[in-house]
Amino acid sequence: MKLLAIDDLNLEDETVFVRVDLNTPIDPNTGGLMEKERIKEAAVTIRDLDCAKVVLASHQGRVGRPDYISLEPHATILSDILGKEVKFTEDIFGPTARWEIANLKKGEVLLLDNLRFIAEENKEFKPEQAAKTVFVQRLYKLFNACILDAFPTAHRAHPSIVGFSYILPTCGGRLVVKELKALNRVTTAAKGPFITALGGSKVTDRMEAIEALINNNRADKVLLSGLIANIFFKAMDKIKYKLGISGEDEIIEKARSLLAMYPQTFELPQDVAVERSGERVEISVNELGKDEVILDIGSKTIDSYSRVIRSGGTIFMSGPAGVFEKSGFEVGTEGLLRAMASSLGTTIVSGGHLTTALQKFGIKEWIDYASTAGGALVLYLAGKRLPLIDALERAAERVEK
Repeated sequence: MKLLAIDDLNLEDETVFVRVDLNTPIDPNTGGLMEKERIKEAAVTIRDLDCAKVVLASHQGRVGRPDYISLEPHATILSDILGKEVKFTEDIFGPTARWEIANLKKGEVLLLDNLRFIAEENKEFKPEQAAKTVFVQRLYKLFNACILDAFPTAHRAHPSIVGFSYILPTCGGRLVVKELKALNRVTTAAKGPFITALGGSKVTDRMEAIEALINNNRADKVLLSGLIANIFFKAMDKIKYKLGISGEDEIIEKARSLLAMYPQTFELPQDVAVERSGERVEISVNELGKDEVILDIGSKTIDSYSRVIRSGGTIFMSGPAGVFEKSGFEVGTEGLLRAMASSLGTTIVSGGHLTTALQKFGIKEWIDYASTAGGALVLYLAGKRLPLIDALERAAERVEK
């Protein structure tokens, strides 16, 4: 692929829109940010833009979820990391935001509030449509260039990703370039058998990618845990209650179809962990009480999955095996990550939660490649086109012409 980097644009004293990804796991008990990894990664590009006037934009969480919060605490942490003030505005494209942008001085950094506070950033558009959204139209004339550095959001065709880049000179930030170079290196060295361990709660992206991973020979075995395992359990009638996810019936039917097409590919937990009287209790799925919530995989499953992982030539894990933030239920996630760390195969870990877990367990250096990108990395490895990469390639073509 051909794309422009920061050094390809003259940004001296220019006002630059920088789409970063500061989306961070939130502690369910305190409401505070659980880690700073994505914020630290964003700081690399920002430091290299001291010659410009920098306007940062990011999303945080999803509507209706506990992690759907303001970016004000992110601005405070980013200020500490950069060693200088990062201005913050609760506005996004209204008069206050436009005034703040227009009055920025060289070397100053402004962070807009959570992009998902506006309706347009909760939808996906074709680039030419995204460029006509109110958000983009209100702001683009204030900018001289756009930098896309939100690789974890590369699979989303939101206005902040494909709208500004359709109009403005656009390049990739340091993180995006680093991710693409590292992925190219790792995937070039990849060899089978390919083992994919999928967990976490972001079901839609995983379901979209599974079939593509299998068809592209990137998943000889798929080890399921987390909410996605529950989907497959429900498809097999082992879970009777509603899971409460959007489009549940359609997703379960998709899982049923995948099980029928690839019966030898999928591995499901033999046992699971639930909480009873405040304690971790391991049971079979058949012993689940009515409305009892699965919080982790059990010991038998950890052992079984670990053997499969250690037999792999290339092992990819995305999403934790359970609610690893909850004391006593980090066991499955830690067990699978340690199996990867001791594997002789090429190991790839994806997603903010797992990079946090690697730091927590002190084994990050034992993994060949760890990315804060979750759904975007899954889809990239599955061979899917990503809107952010398409936007960067279009921008490079415009300059070439």
